[in-house]
Amino acid sequence: MNTFMANNQTVQHNWYVVDATGLTLGRLATVVASYLRGKHKPIYTPHVNCGDNVIVINADKIKLTGNKWNDKLYRRHSEYSGGLKTQTAKEVMEKYPTRMVENAVYGMLPHTKLGDQMRKQLYVYASNEHPHAAQKPVELVVKA
Repeated sequence: MNTFMANNQTVQHNWYVVDATGLTLGRLATVVASYLRGKHKPIYTPHVNCGDNVIVINADKIKLTGNKWNDKLYRRHSEYSGGLKTQTAKEVMEKYPTRMVENAVYGMLPHTKLGDQMRKQLYVYASNEHPHAAQKPVELVVKA
């Protein structure tokens, strides 16, 4: 009896669309990251990109619990002295409505070359429209 190990030829990548309206950021990100990694499939193999393509629409309508809109900070650094830039979640949402979802999901994926492949399969849009209708994505329901 041999153990089945998936490879790039045996993996089929499906398309899913998630409506983020009214969903909590972290709960949405865990489900999306799981589908990007392929952990929902019985053929999941850790060293192969088994994940599916996920489209997140209405990313500007997510919700955060508590006082996170004002307390949660997003930091980036320019690599120069004194180059630390800090923004609150509210400021990030106003300027870049898709960035919060992308950062939350990216943080849950591996930080390797394999993780880079998985990140390319995530598509986040602030509005209800997306240009991937030809792929016939299936709606993925995430519990609120």
